[in-house]
Amino acid sequence: MMHMTLHWSNEVTLLFDSWSTKSWPSYALALLICFLVAVFYQRLEALRLHLKSAASPANASPPSLNTPLIVRKLGRNWKIRLGLAALFGLNSAIGYLIMLAVMSYNGGVLLAVVLGLMVGYFVFRSDDFSDGDDSFVAAETNNSTCACS
Repeated sequence: MMHMTLHWSNEVTLLFDSWSTKSWPSYALALLICFLVAVFYQRLEALRLHLKSAASPANASPPSLNTPLIVRKLGRNWKIRLGLAALFGLNSAIGYLIMLAVMSYNGGVLLAVVLGLMVGYFVFRSDDFSDGDDSFVAAETNNSTCACS
């Protein structure tokens, strides 16, 4: 039976009919997998943002008002852009799978995913803030809280 409200039970079906838990050990394993996938999602996001910032030129100026909206940008860095696009696609797919797992409306799965995202962000992405003084300045402007961005 699919629940439409948040429930706390060790019986949950995640993503596939074959991935269902009926006991506490299988439920704990499912929660651990959800936690690790959420941490891995943050690792991939940190890697993608790092590669994107390393691939973009440091002295790039913002586009002017006369810049066309659609520009053919196949230059010598098309392989890097293709790799970044593939990494973005993989990261988006994992984000949507995490979202579908949370949509099982199981409280333990929700907590495991949120804790995994928090730990992953702390470990892999919290260095986006300066360590100098008490004021925190974000180094990356696309610091979205959405798990699927």
